[in-house]
Amino acid sequence: MTTEAAERVDTHVEREYARRMMVFAGRSSLALGQDIADRLGLDPGEVLLKSFANGEIYARFGESVRGADVFLIQSTCSIANGHVQSCNDSLVELLIMVNAAKLASARRITAVLPWYGYSRQDKKSAPREPITAKMIADMLQTVGVDRVLTMDLHAGQVQGFFNIPVDHMTAVPILVQYFRDAPELRDRPIVVVSPDAGRAKLATHFAEKLGAQVAVLTKQRPEHSQVEMTMLIGDVVGKTAIMIDDMIDTAGTLVEGAKKVREMGATEVYCAATHGLFSDPAFERLAKCDDIKRIVVTDTVPLRSGAPSLITQLPSGQVLADCIRNVFNDESVSEVFEGDNQLF
Repeated sequence: MTTEAAERVDTHVEREYARRMMVFAGRSSLALGQDIADRLGLDPGEVLLKSFANGEIYARFGESVRGADVFLIQSTCSIANGHVQSCNDSLVELLIMVNAAKLASARRITAVLPWYGYSRQDKKSAPREPITAKMIADMLQTVGVDRVLTMDLHAGQVQGFFNIPVDHMTAVPILVQYFRDAPELRDRPIVVVSPDAGRAKLATHFAEKLGAQVAVLTKQRPEHSQVEMTMLIGDVVGKTAIMIDDMIDTAGTLVEGAKKVREMGATEVYCAATHGLFSDPAFERLAKCDDIKRIVVTDTVPLRSGAPSLITQLPSGQVLADCIRNVFNDESVSEVFEGDNQLF
């Protein structure tokens, strides 16, 4: 091999190992994407995103992504910062960004979905229903995603819908720390309440972190988006109750659960969840509810205008940034959570 050829090989090897991290945010996660980039010491990547008059979405990266490790941040939610679009628009926008990055020769594409839309449709509950969570997984893989980062999935089996790595993150430590630090809760007896049997493991884990007791509500749904609380298992009398869930959508479960817990003797009710979707008529319901003192969520989903003052939003950017950094460096994501990022 000539000296010139060897130099070309050496240069190629250097380029191969001179990896670049690039972070881009879709329109549903602009503020969160900026926060993550700041914590990583990066400028958010430049990407042009727009919607045509007929609703079609356009994406174009404003800088080269060739050979880069590209992280695309997009919660598939219905509200974007200052730009209203449906959850389906957010999903398609993410898919289009992935395709653009793939065609622009990105080295590896990681889809960062703080909120994984359609995760509630994880099985067939009735004949002729779709398993939409699996369909979304297929779409992400087909378009070219190499890895997925997501937070507090509604159902653990969604991880199994993928044939690529899926790193699961959790906001439980963020929420636990908030209640540990809350001065008004010091020296008060606390009971952590699960809104249904399906979240009993999450409530138990949360209670262990706070050194609290556990109670479980049971519910039935006479119609879609209607909830009836039928029973409370556990002692809440004279205690501060913290209702914990992975998400809050229309707030029907939240309002009825808080009412039941107060009727059974709790002195006050706090609510906590990772994802605050607050779809209509959530704000209207909460405005009429006198049983909830405070609701604590993270910023995986932007809080739309008109939110009641009882809602507190906590930043999730540090956790997301730490996980992105570890993925880029081929290090363990579980180490960020000290192995405590299991699904419930």
